[in-house]
Amino acid sequence: MLFNILVLLGTLVAMEGVGTLAHKYIMHGWGWWLHRSHHEPQLGMLETNDVYLLALAVISLALVAVGKAGHAPLQWVGGGVAAYGALYVIAHDGFFHRHWPRTVRPVGRYLTRLHRAHRLHHAVKGRKGSVSFGFFYAPPLKRLVRELRRNRGSGL
Repeated sequence: MLFNILVLLGTLVAMEGVGTLAHKYIMHGWGWWLHRSHHEPQLGMLETNDVYLLALAVISLALVAVGKAGHAPLQWVGGGVAAYGALYVIAHDGFFHRHWPRTVRPVGRYLTRLHRAHRLHHAVKGRKGSVSFGFFYAPPLKRLVRELRRNRGSGL
């Protein structure tokens, strides 16, 4: 049981790296046509960007099903992927984009830094020149501001 919990937690941590790379190179790359809706004014709760979350859910369910069929660790990997998706919906959609009925203010240095980094990510209109692609890790804000200024100066 301890091994399974470690697999789940390890997957949860590894998903931040996977999510960061997917956000930078897929969502702000060839998959921009789906992600663009996330960087535009919202008309409702759903956006085409939610297809990425749906894909994550399908991957998670497939891993759990394969794990249940005899490859036990994979069901815990699927659980880690699902946990990451759930935390993303709660933190990103609810906290950062305020899709909750009440406005929640960031409390503490970690959440404040994450919230400000996310605002810097959305300061760029368009797919190029953005900074801070992680969902639960944000580089130091001074570094992000320097990078954002450098990107704007280079015409991105």
